[in-house]
Amino acid sequence: MSTAGIEPAAEIGVIGGTGFYELPGLTVINRVHVPTPWGDPSSAITLGEVHGRRVAFVARHDAGHRLLPSELPARANIYALKRLGIARVIAVSAVGSLREEIEPLHAVVPGQLIDRTRGRASTFFGEGIVAHIGFADPFCPELSTHLGAAADIEGVRAHRGGTLVVIEGPAFSTRAESELYRSWGASVIGMTALPEAKLAREAELCYASLCFATDYDVWHETAADVTVELVLENLAQNTARAQSIVSRTIAGLGPSPSCECGHALDNALVTARELMPAATRRRLDAILARHWGDAP
Repeated sequence: MSTAGIEPAAEIGVIGGTGFYELPGLTVINRVHVPTPWGDPSSAITLGEVHGRRVAFVARHDAGHRLLPSELPARANIYALKRLGIARVIAVSAVGSLREEIEPLHAVVPGQLIDRTRGRASTFFGEGIVAHIGFADPFCPELSTHLGAAADIEGVRAHRGGTLVVIEGPAFSTRAESELYRSWGASVIGMTALPEAKLAREAELCYASLCFATDYDVWHETAADVTVELVLENLAQNTARAQSIVSRTIAGLGPSPSCECGHALDNALVTARELMPAATRRRLDAILARHWGDAP
C-alpha cells in the first residue's frame, strides 16, 4: 500500500498509553486517518513537530480510553506508523511494580518481556508468507538508552532493564499470579507491550517502552492492592513526567538509528519470493518493499 495522500510523513512515532492521550509541545500539522489491511488504528494519528523532529502520535486506547487491552488494533497501529515512514517508536505504558525498589511514580525502561497474553494476533505474516524474526532482545537498546538518559535529566527515578510481564487483562492479577511473576524475577506487569513489540520488530522499527509504575500490584504486604482508583490517582503525575521524558528523548535522538532493528527481516523471511501469493505480498508492501521492491 502506498502512503500517497498521507502527508507529511514522520520519523518518530509515539504510542500513548493510559492517561497519555496527547503530546504537549507537539506543533500539530495534520490529523490523518491511515487505513491498513488490518482495519483502522486506535485513533486518528496526529502529525506534527517536536523540537524540529517530525512526529506521529497515536493514542493506544483512543481518546477517553475506550479500548480494552485485548481489543487494541496493534497490527493496524504499527502498520500505520510504518506507512508514515516511522523508524522509531516510543511506547508509553502504565504498569504495576513487582519489586520493592520500583516505587509507584518511578519509571522503568524494561529490557525483557514475558508473554502471558492469550489469542492476540501477534504477526503480520501468514497466508502464504512465513518469517521468523529474532526476538531475544525485544526492545531497541539504542532507543532505550535515550529514554533512560532523558529520565535522568528530568529528575525522574528510572530503572533500566528488568522484565515486563504482559498479561491478558482486563482483570488485574491474583495474588498467586503476582507472586509467581515475582519468583520468575520479573520487575513490572502490564497489559499492552505485546504484541506491539513483536509487530514493531517484524516491521523493522526500533521500539522501546517507557513504563511508569502506578502501584505494587497485589503482592505487597503493606501497600494497598491495585485498583482503578489507585491507578488513576497516580496517573496525572506519571503522565506529566512521561510527556517530559518523551519530549526530551525526541530532542536528543540522532537523525537515524544505528542499531540493527531496521534489518530484522534480513535473515527472517523463509518463503521464496516467487512463491509469495500476490494478495499477501501487496498487504505487506510497507514492510517488504525494502526487500522485494514495490508490490505488483
